[in-house]
Amino acid sequence: MRPAIPTSAQAPWPHELFSAAIDGATARLRSHLLARVGPDGAVRDTCRSRILESVLALNLLERTDSQPERRARLTGYLRAQTTTDPLARILVDLALTRAAVDPPAGLAEAFVAQAPSFTGARKHAMLDAIFALYGLMPRRPLDPAAFDLAGLHCWARVQVTAVKIVLADATGRRDRINDDDVRTLLETQRQSDIWENNVLLHLWSLHALHRLPGTESVVAEGIAKAVAHQQEDGGMPFVGDADIWCTANAGVALAITGAPRDVLHRIAAHLLSQQQPDGGWSYTDLAHQTDVDDTSVVVQFLDILDTGRYREAIRRGEQSMLAVRNPDGGFPTYIAGAASEACMTAAVVDALTTRWQRHRDVIVSGLEFLAGQQCEDGSFPPAWSSSRLHAVFRALLAATRNPRHQPAYLQQMIKRIMTLVLDGQNPDGGWGQQSGEPSDAISTAYALIALCCQDDPGPAVRAAAYLLTCQREDGGIDSISDSVGPRPVRFTVPVLADIFPLLALGHLAHRIAKPAA
Repeated sequence: MRPAIPTSAQAPWPHELFSAAIDGATARLRSHLLARVGPDGAVRDTCRSRILESVLALNLLERTDSQPERRARLTGYLRAQTTTDPLARILVDLALTRAAVDPPAGLAEAFVAQAPSFTGARKHAMLDAIFALYGLMPRRPLDPAAFDLAGLHCWARVQVTAVKIVLADATGRRDRINDDDVRTLLETQRQSDIWENNVLLHLWSLHALHRLPGTESVVAEGIAKAVAHQQEDGGMPFVGDADIWCTANAGVALAITGAPRDVLHRIAAHLLSQQQPDGGWSYTDLAHQTDVDDTSVVVQFLDILDTGRYREAIRRGEQSMLAVRNPDGGFPTYIAGAASEACMTAAVVDALTTRWQRHRDVIVSGLEFLAGQQCEDGSFPPAWSSSRLHAVFRALLAATRNPRHQPAYLQQMIKRIMTLVLDGQNPDGGWGQQSGEPSDAISTAYALIALCCQDDPGPAVRAAAYLLTCQREDGGIDSISDSVGPRPVRFTVPVLADIFPLLALGHLAHRIAKPAA
């Protein structure tokens, strides 16, 4: 995430090419984000309501004939939704009318195609389970691969188990449910709040447990925990928050745009307090499952701020990431043995490039894996963003850190990336999440970071101008969200719309020549 260091062949871009308002806009955005840093150093924001969890919650409350006031608010939220997403629209209609209308042909396939291929069976099963809540039976036989727990991290194990129980009950195959399944779900209900801060997993667990005998009190207590997360608009969120992800990325963005050092060290102190025993970080301070995505960004932030001061935390973070490396040279998101992913590999490799000689073999094999994952159009397989430019900019940064290591395969990967980015700019100067889609600030920020790795300032001038049109009077940025989970369902944490544009403007500032005094 740190800015690329221009090579000796790359002349700084003339400051006068860019809007005279860019420095002031960057300062206003930085101040706006600094105001979000709490006394404890965290950058906090709640996850907003989403249709999926709201539908699951309403169905559960109706099945248990509980919480009538909460049900009314959920119904109000769903009635207010004007989404054009085909799946979301069907879920809203099912929840409000309970009319058992089969989803159109191809809907499930289109949904699953947006997620990594190795998750396909699980995604189909999840959709089948949602429709089963409304009496719609699966069109296809249940795929045993959808319920295979091998190589799954704890969140996926819980969701797979809950979906399995819902479908087993719906299809009259309760013989598929075993004692381990029940224990797995009951274990998630022992906390005073929802397990791992994940509302979706909590709701799925309650739907499954509701179908088992002797769970009435557990389900009732679980419902009380769930409705405590109901938002002001009446809906339910995917997770409570993603505060470590927000804090780590905000730390990098603030550090490279000249934020006060005392604030940056306060952010670092908070992140250090949240480092898990395995050396990694989770997405929130209310969860324990670590991942290489959050960990890689925290490591980069600590490196930018003060490598010496935070040496031990950095070392432990690196070891946490290295511990999940696969034989193919790639990295999964969560645990060793899970499928390697291009974007996660780019994230880890980029974090390790600060100590290139120490990690040379890991970096080189990671870059080889990354190049092998690239699609013909220059993009990469779906990851944790609905914007294809997220994986693109991270891969480009990882690939360009060492000008002395530029084998032919890496040069080809970089060329494809730059072609995709340059060809994808819209007439308004911005980029959409996918080719042909309307521009948004977050996708444009990702593209602008990539543009800082090439020579022509023209596209960056237009990209920066577009970002300025997205800035509000309070200094913040308006954008649609690109965060997805479970993939490919989008969720929204609004502060991320401030963080990534500031990160991009920081990259740009390092590419532009300082104005004459």
